[in-house]
Amino acid sequence: MDENELPELTEDEKQLFADLMPEDLTEIMDTGVNRRHFLKLLTLAGGGLLAAQSAAAEHVLTRPFQEPAPSGIDPASLENAVNVTFKVNGMAHKVTVDSRMTVLDTLRERLNLTGSKKGCDHGQCGACTVIVNGSRVLSCLTLAASCEGKSVQTIEGLAQGNRLHPMQEAFLKHDGFQCGFCTPGQICSAVALLDEAKKGYASYVTANVRQSAGPVLLSREEIRERMSGNICRCGAYPNIVDAIQEVQSGKPVEQVFRSV
Repeated sequence: MDENELPELTEDEKQLFADLMPEDLTEIMDTGVNRRHFLKLLTLAGGGLLAAQSAAAEHVLTRPFQEPAPSGIDPASLENAVNVTFKVNGMAHKVTVDSRMTVLDTLRERLNLTGSKKGCDHGQCGACTVIVNGSRVLSCLTLAASCEGKSVQTIEGLAQGNRLHPMQEAFLKHDGFQCGFCTPGQICSAVALLDEAKKGYASYVTANVRQSAGPVLLSREEIRERMSGNICRCGAYPNIVDAIQEVQSGKPVEQVFRSV
């Protein structure tokens, strides 16, 4: 199957839409699941109407869905236009952008990858975090032109088909999000953080920065420090730390809920 081709619906998934969204079934069969269908299904899930079809619903909610292609932009209408060729989630793209256009705006407005969020747009909240050549960057402060020939990974590129990335699974298990706006940046930052720890990068709370570099087993204090650039207004920080600690250690982290 071509990497851009979306998987066909299974019989269980077809039955799910036939039962719950019959008015949309013809459109779904012709053009695939789009954002409107996805959000409608989420609403039904929130209403507790998917219990009987939970397995099929889980497959639909984790599969890629069809998006309309972004509208074309006449390069002649751009000021200071530059051509940028780079890979995004393993796929090569060549785009003509204003030399001042950021990676975030390029992803959202030109490539229709809207998972990375524009929060503060000043590099202070971390909601726009993506991974460039293995390192996390704030895409709202990074020029698209600076990514020529580089590889960019966004939240959309972490899962392998219907199989979530271990960090995504851990965030779900530990309720590492509430409103979800900061979550794409939190997860991308956490994935890159584990690679930094594996390479022995020091942080502000590292006990001995002169010690020879080697894999770092992250304490909760280390995780909090290394994730301090990603802000969650909902306050899910303890759960985020649990999720990261579980993925790095490979051992279950007990969920402890305290109330006052």
